[in-house]
Formats: sequence, structure tokens, C-alpha cells
Amino acid sequence: MRALDVATGTGLVAQAALDLGIAPANLIGIDPSPGMLAENRRRRSIQLVRGLGERLPFQDSAFDFVVMGYALRHVEDLAKLFAEFHRVLRSPGRVLLLEITRPSSRVGLALMRFYLGKFLPLLTRLGTRRHASARLLEYYWATIEECVPPAAILSSFAAAGFSAVQRKSSANILSEYVAVKK
Repeated sequence: MRALDVATGTGLVAQAALDLGIAPANLIGIDPSPGMLAENRRRRSIQLVRGLGERLPFQDSAFDFVVMGYALRHVEDLAKLFAEFHRVLRSPGRVLLLEITRPSSRVGLALMRFYLGKFLPLLTRLGTRRHASARLLEYYWATIEECVPPAAILSSFAAAGFSAVQRKSSANILSEYVAVKK
């Protein structure tokens, strides 16, 4: 099975794929950031490519599985991204997309804003004494404001030609989307 980790970053999702039994030779990570790729390269030996999900430098039908973890809010063109996923997948290939969902209620948003924007960075700063880790969490919260709504994700998958599109949610905050290429 060949797998592609889009927006691989430091490789947390890639590592999970390896832990599930994907052979390093069958896993490719792609990310636009040289710094993220360098950090990923220090931790694992998979093929890493610099590039964008909206312009994947791979042949048609090259992969059985595409995964993207918590990076959708950094994508400029959702339709292009999902069209590229569809293009590089073999039939019946699958996409697994992990994403944060911005709470729809004012109370939920306020709680999430406090927890991720204030409490967790403070706890991290105190616990690790690493300001960089706390700044990363603060940045994460700032970008959560840009989360793509679930309805837009589901309809974009369908428009790109995927079938059996499903969303599972945990506390209506963490979402897991699965889509199948027909």
C-alpha cells in the first residue's frame, strides 16, 4: 500500500502511519516548509518532498491512501486540493482528513478560546519552561479562527468526485473525514 501524507509538517501523522504498518518505502510526505521537512527528516527515514497539496508532483493513480492532519485551514483552494487528492489516488483509494472544527455555539467557542488560547499555552510555558512551545499553541489557536466549516469540506469532497464521504466528530471539535475514490 502506498500512502501520501499531505502537509506532513514534523511528521506526526506520518509516524502514526508507520506505527500502523505502512513501510517507510511506501510512505511519502509533502510539505511547503523546508524547516518542517528538515525536522521530519531528523526523526524518520521516509521520502520527503517540498510542495503544495494543490499541486501534487506525482503521477495519476500513484497512491492507495492520502492523509492530511490538521492543516486544511492553511489551504488556499479546497476544490484544487481535493481534485489533486482524487487525481493521485488509485480506485478505490481513500482519503483520511483530520481537522479541528470551530465550535458553532458562542459558549463552545468561548471555552475553546480560553482553553487553547490562554490556559494550554500558560500550562505549557510553566510545565516545559519553553516559550516556543507556548507560542506554537498560541499560533494554533489564532489559526483555528480560520477553520473550514464541515459542510464546506463535505460538499468539496463530493464535488471532487469522492463517494462514501463521512465525518465523525469528537465533542464537535475534532473531526475525522473519510472519502473514497469511486
